Formats: sequence, C-alpha cells, structure tokens
Amino acid sequence: MIRILLAASALGLASPALAQGTDWTKVRAEWNQPVAPFRILGNVHYVGTAGVAAYLITSPQGHILIDGGMPESAPLIAAAIEKLGFKLGDVKILLINHAHWDHDGGLAELKRRTGARLLASAADTPALEAGRADYRPDISIAAPPVKVDGQIKDGEEIRLGTNTLVAHLTPGHTKGCTSFTLQVPSGGDSLTVLFACSLSVADQPLTPGHGYDSAAADFRATFAKLRATQADVFLSFHAEQFDLPAKRARQLAGDAEAFVDPGELGRRVDAAQKAFDTALKAQGAN
Repeated sequence: MIRILLAASALGLASPALAQGTDWTKVRAEWNQPVAPFRILGNVHYVGTAGVAAYLITSPQGHILIDGGMPESAPLIAAAIEKLGFKLGDVKILLINHAHWDHDGGLAELKRRTGARLLASAADTPALEAGRADYRPDISIAAPPVKVDGQIKDGEEIRLGTNTLVAHLTPGHTKGCTSFTLQVPSGGDSLTVLFACSLSVADQPLTPGHGYDSAAADFRATFAKLRATQADVFLSFHAEQFDLPAKRARQLAGDAEAFVDPGELGRRVDAAQKAFDTALKAQGAN
C-alpha cells in the first residue's frame, strides 16, 4: 500500500522550491520509495513512485508515458513498466506535465531507454532543454537537460493507437504547465480521465518583476478553464494531490471505481484558488 508522505504535504502540495530548512536528501528518498505498479482503470496504469506520479497509457500500437519523476526515479519507472508486462521499446511518446526537476528529472534517461519522442509545451521547452527555468532562480536543483522533439498546443490531440489525449495548457505553476484528458471506455460508455498539472503556487512569484509577469493572470485563467472542464477521474502528479494512498487502498479492498469521482476536480480547483488568494495577499500582488 502507498503511504502518505507527510514531508511532501508539509511543503505545500510538494513545492519544488527549496524551502528553508528542508532536508531534501530525506524528502527525495521518501518520494522515491518504490511501489507496486497497478492498473487504475481501463488502459491507464500507475508506474510512479510513492511520492511522484507517472502514468502509462497502453495500446497494441504503442504506449504513452506521462512524466519522468526525479533523476533517481527513472530506473524505478522503467522497472514498473516491465513489471506490468510491457516493453520499454513499445513506449513511443513521452509527455510532461511541467518542467520542474521532480517531474522532468528522469525524462532524459527514460528517453534513452525507450527511444520515445518527447512532446512538451512551447513555454516549458526552454526549461526542459536547459535543465532549469530561468525565471525561477530560487530553485537550485537542476534536472538533466532533455531534447524536446515536438511542441504541443492548447487543444491539440495526441494520437497513438486507440488512444487520443487532448492537451490543455494550464499555466501558473510553470509557464507551460500542461494537463491532459483521455476518454477511457467503461461499460457501454466512457469516462473522462484528467491528468492535472499542479495547481499550487509552490513559491511561484506572483508580483510582476519577479518570476514571470503573467503568473497571477495565468493561475486565474487556469482555474476558470478547469471549472469549465468535466472529469470523472482526477489524477495529478504527487500522491497527496489526489489522495492516491486512500484510493489505492479502496481499490485493493475491491472497489473497482475507487478513482472515479466526478466532483473531485471542482473541489481541487476551489482549494487551489483559495490557497492562491492567500499566497497573492502574502506576496502583496494584485
């Protein structure tokens, strides 16, 4: 069973910023604890670690992997894919939710192992290829630079075999934060799965002249966009951001719809906007 990582929660939805006094060696070790990979529903599988999520979306024609975790996570993600019975060489597309070291750090190694093409938003491409975002000098942890093979736009469909993911630019946490939706067959109908980019401020400067100037406006636009989005399943990229341990426990106890909750997206957006408003006031931004 995946355990809740209190250290991650204490950082405010797993902020990548180097909070004063944080023992990052300890936090990284906790986040990187291996867990048994499993099928969430349909052809969507969890192949991440205890604290940092990664998702494998499979088809007979090839697979899509979303996120690479930290640099030290790459071997665990690769092993998880193989443990589920899939071949690394069948991973054809790599995607990334946002360009911070705890999500893109393993991409270069996973790209090498799979031979897959990496697709990312134009706004996050410079940070991915440099290993860090130039507008966040406070984040001193860098990721191995990785070459982006193609850029994706808002609303663009990413097709592979029987799967069609739709990219939704949801900036704020980073300039190019990207969420994805996927229709998964369920009975005679289908469920909408949302892979949501982080909605937390996570020390992102919100005052013009610090960070990037449109950050506050981007957060507001993202909240509005997601409020207009319907999702039956809400997934994100740190375990505590979508109650992964509790949902997995219910699934193991026999609840086949443990991850299905059409109201969760709205609750997550409400909570994120409240936290954003608090951060905005604390930073003295408008």
